[in-house]
Amino acid sequence: MISGHTAVYGIFGHPVEHTFSPGMHNAAFGALGLDACYVPFSVPPEQLEPAVRAIVPLGLKGLNVTVPHKEKVIPFLDGLSDDAKLIGAVNTIEVRSGRLIGHNTDGRGFLRSLREETGFRPKGKRVLIIGSGGAARAVSFCLALAGAAAIGLHDADGSKAARLASDLGRTTGTAAEAVSAAGLDERARDAHCLINATPLGLKRGDPLPLPKQSIRNGHLVCDLVYNPPVTGLLRAARSAGAATLPGIGMLLFQGVIAFEVWTGRKAPVEVMRRALVRQVRERGK
Repeated sequence: MISGHTAVYGIFGHPVEHTFSPGMHNAAFGALGLDACYVPFSVPPEQLEPAVRAIVPLGLKGLNVTVPHKEKVIPFLDGLSDDAKLIGAVNTIEVRSGRLIGHNTDGRGFLRSLREETGFRPKGKRVLIIGSGGAARAVSFCLALAGAAAIGLHDADGSKAARLASDLGRTTGTAAEAVSAAGLDERARDAHCLINATPLGLKRGDPLPLPKQSIRNGHLVCDLVYNPPVTGLLRAARSAGAATLPGIGMLLFQGVIAFEVWTGRKAPVEVMRRALVRQVRERGK
């Protein structure tokens, strides 16, 4: 029952109809017996500033931020966590004593999924990331800080990959470089971990983000696409004998970390996981 005492959390995005976050967080609130709810807010880009300015007056307790607002929200916040400063994007807003503090839990969510679900440790490993957008940026910085030995970045827009590689090298000291299409196969074969951080795989019939022959037994292949749960890339990886990590883990653990930032409570991870899996399964029918 929602009452005048109910704490309200939510997500700002445009569009937000596709989001699985309300189901995940509301299941968590229910499991812990918290008088709280989580709702989606469709915020057009031109309304972002007034929407953010309304968070404190409306009494909202915490927000997630999704596309297209992750970078554009920063000027309207009162402060940033170290990870948000480094990555240059925010996906979680903490309301702390009337101040809005931006966090980025995407990269940390990926690392937690990586460690807990595969046992993979990035320290000393070579990683190849396909894509250089917001997800790639969050994941690559967290991998660099976790001690990855080298990070290759491939993007159809080579200048974008080069900019991200330069940012990584300058701020973390990690060996990072843009990888051309001609060098992709060689770099993939040399890597310990391959990560798809592009939308390829969302639609049936999408091409693979990298050649099937580049995947070998011994690779860990990660796809940040979480719906469908098993993408063409993951199927190709399994047929090659590679270990795989689907994107639902990153979605889960970025939410787990956000929940704990907002509430100060340990998140009910398995409850949140079941809620996510159920929603993905139902959406896929």
